[in-house]
Amino acid sequence: MPRRFIRRWLPASLQQRPGAPDSRMRRWLAPLLDDPNLLHLNRHSVSGAFFVGLFCAFLPVPGQALIASLLAFLFRCNLPISVLLIWISNPFTIPPLMVGLYKIGQYILGRPSALGDVSFSWTWLSENGGAVFLPIAIAGPLVGLVAGLTGYITIRYLWRWKVVKNWEIRKKKRQSIHS
Repeated sequence: MPRRFIRRWLPASLQQRPGAPDSRMRRWLAPLLDDPNLLHLNRHSVSGAFFVGLFCAFLPVPGQALIASLLAFLFRCNLPISVLLIWISNPFTIPPLMVGLYKIGQYILGRPSALGDVSFSWTWLSENGGAVFLPIAIAGPLVGLVAGLTGYITIRYLWRWKVVKNWEIRKKKRQSIHS
């Protein structure tokens, strides 16, 4: 598992370090920041983070990192992984992602495509924004839900597979020592 590698880069806690100035906000957030699942790398925390991060990556709204952070706090899953996964929708992947979401949204709504020549400009967006937004707004959360559930199930399965494989390796080592 890449757990050991990732663990080197994560702090032990999100709590304020000793000797640093105290603030009211930190005292208020202390119970949240002290939650071990926000930084732990276990099956529950990482699989939940994959669900949250992949779901938020497909939301067609600004502030995906804030939404992913709030959901990570709410569902008590790994915060850094949740926030890093939203970068699936980055400046390079946004145009094809939005076109794909638009087509999926049009299919869900049962409408023919209203797009003729697509040009990524403010003029085109101001003229066609209303017709484009509804299909994207419907498809984004649905695709995010499917992607999040797929990531969640995949991580749970891969984690279990790796644990069982490690058990078998240790069992073979013990048998070879006793033989």
